[in-house]
Amino acid sequence: MASPNRTARSAVVTGRLLGIAFLVCFATGVYSHLLQEPPGWMRFPTRPVQLYQVTQGLHVTAGIAAIPLLLAKLNVVMPALLQTPPVRGVLHGLERLSIAVFVAAALIQVVTGLLNTFQWYPWPFPFRQVHNALAYVLIGSLVLHIGTKLRIITRYWRSRDAFDEHGRFVVDETVGSDLPDPTLQARPGLEARPPAAATSRGFVGRLHRWIDGAPPVADRAAPDPAADTHADAHADADAEGGRQRLARRGFIAGVTAATAGVVVLTAGQSSVLAEPFNVFAPRQRHIGQNGLPVNRTARAAGVLATATAADWALTVAGPAVSRTFSRAELVALGQAEARLPISCVEGWSQMASWKGVRMRDLLAAVQSDPDVRVRVTSLEQHGGYRVMEMGPEYTADPTTLVALELNGATLDLEHGFPARIIAPGRPGVLQTKWIERIEVIA
Repeated sequence: MASPNRTARSAVVTGRLLGIAFLVCFATGVYSHLLQEPPGWMRFPTRPVQLYQVTQGLHVTAGIAAIPLLLAKLNVVMPALLQTPPVRGVLHGLERLSIAVFVAAALIQVVTGLLNTFQWYPWPFPFRQVHNALAYVLIGSLVLHIGTKLRIITRYWRSRDAFDEHGRFVVDETVGSDLPDPTLQARPGLEARPPAAATSRGFVGRLHRWIDGAPPVADRAAPDPAADTHADAHADADAEGGRQRLARRGFIAGVTAATAGVVVLTAGQSSVLAEPFNVFAPRQRHIGQNGLPVNRTARAAGVLATATAADWALTVAGPAVSRTFSRAELVALGQAEARLPISCVEGWSQMASWKGVRMRDLLAAVQSDPDVRVRVTSLEQHGGYRVMEMGPEYTADPTTLVALELNGATLDLEHGFPARIIAPGRPGVLQTKWIERIEVIA
């Protein structure tokens, strides 16, 4: 428990990397949530068309990277988490409570977020709403935690202020760190005072001594001051500094390898550069009908019969005029092409070629201004995204299509046949499949 890796400096280094990952997740997650539940006054950019592809790819990749960073941070601060007594007063108790909230929120957030990428929900609560609410709890507790540890963070922010000329960690007791002095695990001749493992009482003390292999303080031989010369002390300090440097570098190398590994082996579901290394991500690009992965199948949506019915028609309701279009009539309106990505909230994305009727042309056919808000309804009978609203920034965009073809072939049933929505910069759950009605709303 008194490892050279478990110091205030290590806690600061791992903490700021973890903090960056959490902030990236928070910013991109809030953007995704606003896209799905926008305030009526809000407008979103439609260019670049890959905007949501980038932000959501960053969201999931940073969330996955946060897992080994969080485990590393917990490893570093473990002695402080298991300190005895656990609470030393009211203020200390409140600080410990804030840390407990932070750790619990962080663990729940990254675990449930990871399972969401695999579309596995072994819990009774709605994922999206809880994930969004918990993000604010996590960031709030993170800000509080930084505030309570600001003296320690400031003291050990720079490496040159954290180690002496021999490479040993410098313990500054004035900042109030709960982590042990790593020099206390050196051989007895170097110890200035007994390690925490030797002095802790009760079960925790026995556990610490078992982990560290440290005997109780009563069983340890006191150093002989007369036997220690200045040269020996200098050599011992160099040896101890070298031991600490080796342990620190090994720990940082392990954390770096773990973080880089999980990122490289999963980022290929949203990044062309990492695609050859995509081993563990739940989606593989270019695999599926029309050369595109499928998230929600026609069977799961319950549209096998209605989407393939001979009498299918799309109803477009304008402010004063309503019309119905068969698929043949939609084709006859004239086809436009667009290169747009499918970008799913689970993190995977892929660019594709789409062909269909421009949304603004359909609106013009019912005598509607293209710069309007519309409500799109799917043939699905159930599901949170059966009805979708689209703002005027999308309806007026020339690349927003009622798509009929995908990658040079007729739209497959799994991808929304007979017709679906495709628009720039929107989550895949809002690119409604198997549509039956488009309605202009005030």
